[in-house]
Amino acid sequence: MRPYIYFLLLFLGYGVSLATCSFFPTNEVWALTTFKEAIYEDPHLVLSNWNALDADPCNWFGITCNPERQHVTKINITGSSLKGFLAPEIGQITNLLELTLHDNNLIGTIPKELGFLKSLKVLDLGMNQLTGPIPPELGNLSGVTKLNLQSNRLTGSLPAELGNLENLQELILDRNKLQGTVPAASNSAFSAKMHGMYASRSNLTGLCRSSRLKVVDVSYNYLVGSIPKCLTNLPNASFQGNCLRDKDVKQRPSTQCGAFPSKSHRVPKSKHRPTEDVPKHQKESKPTWLLALEIATGITVGSLFLVALRTAFHRCNSKPAIIIPWKKSASEKEQLAVYVDSELLKDVTKYSRQELEVACEDFSNIIGSSLDSLVYKGTMKGGPEIAVISLSIKEEHWTGYLELYFQREVADLARLNHDSVGKLLGYCREISPFTRMLVFEYASNGTLHEHLHYGEGSQLSWTRRMRIILGIAQGLKYLHAELEPPFTISELNSSAVYLTEDFSPKLVDFESWKTIIARSEKNSGSIGSNGAMCLLPSSVENRHLDIQGNIHAFGILLLEIISGRPPFCKDRGSLIDWAKDYLELPEVMSHIVDPELKHFTYDDLKLICEIISLCIHPDISRRPSMQEISLMLESSIDTSVSIELKSSSLAWAELALSS
Repeated sequence: MRPYIYFLLLFLGYGVSLATCSFFPTNEVWALTTFKEAIYEDPHLVLSNWNALDADPCNWFGITCNPERQHVTKINITGSSLKGFLAPEIGQITNLLELTLHDNNLIGTIPKELGFLKSLKVLDLGMNQLTGPIPPELGNLSGVTKLNLQSNRLTGSLPAELGNLENLQELILDRNKLQGTVPAASNSAFSAKMHGMYASRSNLTGLCRSSRLKVVDVSYNYLVGSIPKCLTNLPNASFQGNCLRDKDVKQRPSTQCGAFPSKSHRVPKSKHRPTEDVPKHQKESKPTWLLALEIATGITVGSLFLVALRTAFHRCNSKPAIIIPWKKSASEKEQLAVYVDSELLKDVTKYSRQELEVACEDFSNIIGSSLDSLVYKGTMKGGPEIAVISLSIKEEHWTGYLELYFQREVADLARLNHDSVGKLLGYCREISPFTRMLVFEYASNGTLHEHLHYGEGSQLSWTRRMRIILGIAQGLKYLHAELEPPFTISELNSSAVYLTEDFSPKLVDFESWKTIIARSEKNSGSIGSNGAMCLLPSSVENRHLDIQGNIHAFGILLLEIISGRPPFCKDRGSLIDWAKDYLELPEVMSHIVDPELKHFTYDDLKLICEIISLCIHPDISRRPSMQEISLMLESSIDTSVSIELKSSSLAWAELALSS
């Protein structure tokens, strides 16, 4: 009787599996859409067909499924310039065999949840911008054969748990900032079995346990100590560029090694303890009443399977429900695991909301506003005048990814240090009331846009405009060519140029706020009535962040400065379309000049028009770099006082009277 019931249950289970139309696990779809949500720049639109409403992701770019199309087995997105964070939810795709995200721009830390991917064979996160330590939980990937984390910004020590990877053949960790020793072996009384997610700290092992290792590269880090004897058969190049005690291998100068302490990075002990082995029970004979109970239970379970079968057919004919990752409840939001790099803002001044409230007169001194932000003017006690940019976003729309991105933006702005670039003084981040602010040095003369289009244009003489152009060019040259990695202005226009009291330009990238706003719930996207994804125009994917985009925008800005006209107006259309008939014809070139200007230098005008034509050239390869543009301007334009005096008879008269 019992075998018959088991056969019936098996048959019904098989029927249900067929009737479900090979429905994809919703947790895997959700994990993938969350991965996409954590990517805020996708310049090549490789994730454009990752539709959150599609229950079957097997046709998505970079995704491979098993032959039955029931599980994701590979994620391979290489060299696609994706910028964002590696979502911890990837750890829920437990059938994953390969995770390759090589040569992108991923930031943040490596999620420890990747340790759940017990089926993984290949983990390749090389050539990104990942920070923080290597999670010791990666030592749970017992099946992995290749681990590549090269060319990131990883810190801390090499986890001894990597020695648990008994199938590991390639370990590539070169060009990071790893410290400590190369773990060889530790506890000789190691128990070969690990139970649970986290290994006990008493069971640490070293790389000598990984007997199948064929390739190891830990070069160009800050490792100390000596090369383990079990690894001496590897090429010397595998260990060069460190701080090791090995005369045969080229190491870093001692001055570089002193900057990094040799103390190993300590990983806190896990609160989870290994589960105990449950002893196997011997088979026991069962009484008749227990057999009857099994039969009754089998019938009940069979009935439940029939109900499930009917439900499955109903689901086949109806649209599946998909969890939209950015529509999270408060409890789900609290559980979102995103790791913040504690070292990221250690050198950036943090202001309290109370400090800024006092400086800005209870936030009553508003000098600018938009849908994205409010701008306050203030004066620090005993300090400089400041401009405080407050992000307009509700707390319920803020996520862990946005928090880490906010911190990356602050760190990126804080590294800028040039006379023609606005200086970030610090930031404010508080929970109650929810506050995210940037604090800049204040430029007292407002924006270039205001002076060109709403102020007295006569204040901007030709020589003063040439000085502004030179300052902007020098600032862009610094951002593009003297910083590593380069920095670009999100939206380079006259509103991004602030003027000091003596009309010196300061480039300020306030538009970076729009990137953060675009990641909030109100701008991330919405589901229309027809189920289509509606993206707003300010979507992150449409941002213009490349250097060539800045050069093109600089050409338009030059035209705006010398003409006094806005880049676009309803009556006259595009400024470029209007000016193209004058740019290359010397006899009519003067028609471009702002009527407010009574004097200008023709040679300067001719050079500026030439640069404009080069910057806006449709062939990107023919556009000059900012180094070349700056050289052209600096070698040809004279902005000395004598030039301005020569160009103005009134100025000469004033000079004569004063003598």
